[in-house]
Amino acid sequence: MNWDRLYRQKVTTAENAIAVVESSQRVYIGGGAGVPKVLIQALTDHAPKVRDVEITHILTFADAPYVSSDYSASFRHNALFIGASVRKAVQRGEADFTPVHLSEIPGLFRDGSLPLDVALVSLSPPDEHGFCSFGVEVGSTKPAAEAARLIIAEINPQMPRTLGDSFIHISRLHAIVEADYPVPEAPQGGTDELSMQVGARIAALIPNGATLQMGIGSIPDAVLRQLGDHKDLGIHSELFSDGVIDLVERGVITCAKKSFHPGKIVAGFLFGSQALYNFVNNNPLIELHPTDYVNDPFNIARNDRMVAINSAIEVDLTGQVCADSIGPRFYSGAGGQVDFIRGAGRSKGGLPIIAFTSTARGGTLSRIVPTLKTGAGVVTTRNDVHYVVTEHGVASLHGKSVRERVHELVAIAAPPFRDELLHEAKGLGYL
Repeated sequence: MNWDRLYRQKVTTAENAIAVVESSQRVYIGGGAGVPKVLIQALTDHAPKVRDVEITHILTFADAPYVSSDYSASFRHNALFIGASVRKAVQRGEADFTPVHLSEIPGLFRDGSLPLDVALVSLSPPDEHGFCSFGVEVGSTKPAAEAARLIIAEINPQMPRTLGDSFIHISRLHAIVEADYPVPEAPQGGTDELSMQVGARIAALIPNGATLQMGIGSIPDAVLRQLGDHKDLGIHSELFSDGVIDLVERGVITCAKKSFHPGKIVAGFLFGSQALYNFVNNNPLIELHPTDYVNDPFNIARNDRMVAINSAIEVDLTGQVCADSIGPRFYSGAGGQVDFIRGAGRSKGGLPIIAFTSTARGGTLSRIVPTLKTGAGVVTTRNDVHYVVTEHGVASLHGKSVRERVHELVAIAAPPFRDELLHEAKGLGYL
């Protein structure tokens, strides 16, 4: 196959490529840092020509002009994970939210629950065989593209070529739009004193040879900064960011002791700085795969000593974890929390961890609460929670009665709230 000639035949303008989008269709937009910014602008410009187009995606690091009320007759957004660019629209009721575990998103596209007419994706340039890499966002985007009736791709020379189950041949593409801009960078969480204290508690639990799952943010960064004396750590995570680079270069993360994909960092997607994108480019240490593979709890459990570190908005005294809403107001989504909590729980020597600082709003609000707020979503049930970590300690809940859980959780709550929590627990009949 003369793929170079085929490539040239498919190259067109963004305006011409987007012209295939018709009223009442469903369009998927590549997520995370793999967002196709040129195609998004062209789709927005196409608004006067269509009605009732559903746009769906996970979190993206780009503006989302299609959620503006100016385009309400043309577009309706359906968030599979709520990012900052669409959060207000969802909370106003001007966009939809579909609760779903990250591991199950590819299945929605494949089984017809969310059939896709068009997928808009961002790819690396083709290699000598005509294969493009999905780069920094393989997880949900590759399955979406494979399930869509038409694939429109931006080919961006600044998209890194990641390895693994991350490729698509140009013969599968309906249209190609050439673009050249830096891959969006995600702000790094940084660390503060409280996060470092939480990170120290977690780091002390992690054995040598463990495999880690963690996202981005102040607590994951704090954990990574305190693992310098560990040996032969591995990564199997829905995503990772810049924090792994230093530990790889120092020989701390080697993946040598992994029991599943030994010698490889496995993830579904990534976002961070340009340094991260340079690090992963054509790097045989890194393998990216779709999220129904990476986040499959049975695959996760194949990693011995699997350590899953996830966060919460609030946790009640029985161990229920709210991580996707503030009361009834949707904030994010389940993501991969339950996938990894359950996978780590079934791993030999695994550590499923929910971690957060004990207070919010400058210390005026306890994150450990007697009961969740009215309307709050339970992402991880009390039956799945093993360890809860704050700056004040580690609560071990698995196999514990509700009475025992109350004492464990009160002990790691912020001291000013402990008496009140105990009083409320007695009123609820927990003590």
